[in-house]
Amino acid sequence: MIINLAKSSYEKLVEDAKERFPKEACGLVAGTKEEKVVEVKEVVPMTNLDDSAEHFTLDPQEQFKVAKEIRKQGYELLGNYHSHPFTPARPSAEDKKLAYNEELIYFIISLAESEPILKAFKIEEQELVSELELQIENN
Repeated sequence: MIINLAKSSYEKLVEDAKERFPKEACGLVAGTKEEKVVEVKEVVPMTNLDDSAEHFTLDPQEQFKVAKEIRKQGYELLGNYHSHPFTPARPSAEDKKLAYNEELIYFIISLAESEPILKAFKIEEQELVSELELQIENN
């Protein structure tokens, strides 16, 4: 599976992560999905109820409202994103434990290095992690 992400969406993710540093940023990702290609169309920053540098919880009411708006735009919920302010862009033990939906894509942006690193993953059975190909496109 290839994920196409517009440069503007990538920049929105990076900006959100940097603005909320040293806390974790989080949000939802929407777009279109075909058999082998995913097109990210919307990145929606959301409240981290945990207000923490080590974990995040999306606000359920906000999540419901955003999901409704995504459907209204004709997109589907592709997954979520969150930042790792001090650790690499890979799912932590907690990230895997909380990955209940195997259909979702989990985007993680790390600020641990001098340049932000964004990666995307599928997580199956709350432990099997597969990194997906992510292409950032100029728009």
